[in-house]
Amino acid sequence: MQRLFIRILLIIILVFIAENAQAQIQKELSYEDVFQLEYTSNPQISPDGTMVVYRRMGFDIMNDRAKGDLWLVSADGSSHRKLTNREGNESQAQWSPSGDRIVYASTTEEGSEIFVYWMNSGSVFKLTQLEQTPSSLAWSPDGRSIAFSMKIEAKAPVLVNLPEKPKGAEWSKPARITDRLKHERDGSGYINPGFNHIFMIPSEGGTPRQLTHGDFNHGGPLSWTPNGRHIYFSANRNENWEYDFRNSEVYSVNVNTEIVSTHTTRNGPDHSPLVSPDGKTVAFLGYEDKVQAYQLSQLQLMDIDGNNKRALSGKLDRSIKNAIWASDSQGLYILYDDKGRTKIAYMDLNGNLEELVDNVGGTILGRPYSSGSFTLSDNGKIAYTISYPNRPADIAILQNRNAEPRVITGVNEELLAYRLLGRMEEIWYKSSVDGRDIQGWLIYPPTFTKKNKYPLIVENHGGPIMCYGAYFSTEVQLYAAAGYMVFYPNPRGSTGYGEEFGNLLYHNYPGEDYNDIMDGVNAVIEKGKVDKDKLFVTGGSAGGIMTAWIIGKTNRFKAAVVAKPVMNWISKTLTADNYYGYANSRYPGHPWENFEDYWKFSPISLVGNVETPTMVMVGLNDLRTPPSEAKQLYHALKLRKIETVLVEMPDVSHGIASRPSNLISKVAHILAWFDKYNKD
Repeated sequence: MQRLFIRILLIIILVFIAENAQAQIQKELSYEDVFQLEYTSNPQISPDGTMVVYRRMGFDIMNDRAKGDLWLVSADGSSHRKLTNREGNESQAQWSPSGDRIVYASTTEEGSEIFVYWMNSGSVFKLTQLEQTPSSLAWSPDGRSIAFSMKIEAKAPVLVNLPEKPKGAEWSKPARITDRLKHERDGSGYINPGFNHIFMIPSEGGTPRQLTHGDFNHGGPLSWTPNGRHIYFSANRNENWEYDFRNSEVYSVNVNTEIVSTHTTRNGPDHSPLVSPDGKTVAFLGYEDKVQAYQLSQLQLMDIDGNNKRALSGKLDRSIKNAIWASDSQGLYILYDDKGRTKIAYMDLNGNLEELVDNVGGTILGRPYSSGSFTLSDNGKIAYTISYPNRPADIAILQNRNAEPRVITGVNEELLAYRLLGRMEEIWYKSSVDGRDIQGWLIYPPTFTKKNKYPLIVENHGGPIMCYGAYFSTEVQLYAAAGYMVFYPNPRGSTGYGEEFGNLLYHNYPGEDYNDIMDGVNAVIEKGKVDKDKLFVTGGSAGGIMTAWIIGKTNRFKAAVVAKPVMNWISKTLTADNYYGYANSRYPGHPWENFEDYWKFSPISLVGNVETPTMVMVGLNDLRTPPSEAKQLYHALKLRKIETVLVEMPDVSHGIASRPSNLISKVAHILAWFDKYNKD
């Protein structure tokens, strides 16, 4: 008995030592860890299903930029290595039809170029010397050619002839003249004039040949017919294409004659054509435009000549993000969002659905948005980016439709295995408006204990026609590491719940989505772990709009951070880079035709009610929600003597967290503001 007691005591001591050793090894996620995070993207499985080439993304701490290199891994997880010994930004990998080569794009000192990698020798050949960046690389069926798209620049309009400056004189820069509807893009700035066209080049080297012509933009995914005579693509070649900006059609170009044929003509975005392996059918995505806030992108089919058009995914009330033909042409594998999860399913030619996996994603590190991609081998193996709440994307393999996924990479294990991360909990609750089921997620602090109560951060997503989900989020995990519970909901208007749910914001935004969020806050408080006197709220873009709306409706929150908001729909609509896209789909008419509605739904109309201490944050190069919008809120609060501060981030566009140092700065400022008011 005494020996048994000693043994039990020794076991208890050893367990205690082991648990404490593990606790000493693990620690909360820190700002410094952001630069060490990695994720996988764009997995491309070889035709025979034995290898996967993918893009491994990380951050360069010295240049403060994301970087991506191509890596190769066997489908069983062995033989994991970098594809080449070059140091450059590599992307767009595509296997040749026989699997003997990989084409990809990579940056060089002269710009981005197309390269070919030979599997048997490991040799690399630079195929091109291009003036612009290539995209949409696609092998011909015989492997002899590669199609791609590229912009051809045009001259800007000239209105005056100025005198020639003297030699050596330093005059101001010439005026920039534009007469285009779309002339700037957030993140890129001013768009140089020009049009995107389709080219092809011999896969063993030669001169690129331009296949499309005219003042139209051509592109998107390129799909060859099995006989190699035509390439299918999407474009808008209509006469009024510039103002018919929501429209696109499916076309094909004969690679010998360069004759372009039109295959769709309806009003709406038809795109991403994919020719079936047997060459009889073309699948594509799109919808007939009803001009509303949200419309489902359906999987469509037509005969190779454009006849017999029909919607295949009509029974699935979800928007299709991508589709790949099965090798026997009897069905397609599709990607779609459903209730906070991104799924892969098989759909036969009768529209019957077989769900395969529900954890695709992990390729967005900042906030928990849906993302991810997959590819298919000739023998039916699927490679995809798998995501969990505590890990960014790795590569997983699904051997067949009845198998369990196998994860074959672990790009973050050396870091995240030694970090304490917040636990995620999915919650559902009823909307007080109409009894709808609303979904949200709750992240607990890593050191959470049931005996304590915690401050709560409400994180509102952007869009608003987007969704959060059960995905890893650096920002949310950093909030949790600082001791906060974090609640992020998908109120009405979010995607993944059907067209009717997403379209509830049509001519009504912000609207009852506010009630859905506040109902979620009440549901979280009812769980008994939140200090109801320590509520905080934040969000960016549409989440910034909602945060500004919330503090104009209620004083329940101790502090708020409104990031890159729209405060005034009248001023935003005519100054943003996408200024032309709001009339009728968001509110009826243009601002000068419907001043009342544009003002009624502007958060600035509620600013007289705000009593919440509010930080306002914006990037100074933001073209989507210009800095003038954020200043309207800040200036109004200053005039009303409400506690406020304006955080302007230099050289930053709408994607504040696109550079790792800015992600850190964003979170640090938000936490500093909340910590200031998180006091007993």
